[in-house]
Amino acid sequence: MRTPRPLLVSSLAAGLLGALALQAPASGAEPAAAAPDPIVFVHGWNSSGSTWDTMAARFKADGWPAGHLDQWTYNTGQSNATTASQLATEIDRVLAATGADKVDVVTHSMGGLSSRYYTKNLGGSAKVDAWISLGGPNHGTDMAYFCGGASCTEMRPGSSFLTALNSGDETPGASRYATWWSPCDSVINPDSSVPLSGATNTQTACLSHSELRTDATVYGQVKSFVG
Repeated sequence: MRTPRPLLVSSLAAGLLGALALQAPASGAEPAAAAPDPIVFVHGWNSSGSTWDTMAARFKADGWPAGHLDQWTYNTGQSNATTASQLATEIDRVLAATGADKVDVVTHSMGGLSSRYYTKNLGGSAKVDAWISLGGPNHGTDMAYFCGGASCTEMRPGSSFLTALNSGDETPGASRYATWWSPCDSVINPDSSVPLSGATNTQTACLSHSELRTDATVYGQVKSFVG
């Protein structure tokens, strides 16, 4: 027996509405949270990406995907300008792999210099949302007189590298900048070397140079800053 046309149309309409209802999000449902920016960790002199194991593990426990935590390793004896060029390539790789628009860069000690060179001179401020310096020799450290090589020479107070890096705006572009420094950091002398004009500058408790990477309070503040 043939189905009357009005009933057939009504049945088709009901089926279509049911399908649309299945596809539509439930009323009041929360949208899926966007993945946080990838973080590129940049270590300091005579170190490696493994130095970030504690902090990276904390970010992972707090919801950062493992693929968004890049513990990058580079040759610390070369010029910081050379490292900056390599960092540019690494950040482009991370952005392509994650599909993100920007990264956050978390640095320790000398890692702050190459990454600042990248944001200032290589267009990095367009790709870096938050830039973090933990105990960075941003204006030099006396300890650099006791080591050799291009990178150590650049860390010495008054070096031509630092003079150029700190000329003009110390925190250029749209990136957000923050530094942390400890009054008990014996590697960065003077303590006033770390803060940057235009950055959010934070004094920590009495922490050693390496403890800036592992201290739970510093981690909480860094996590809050990168968002």
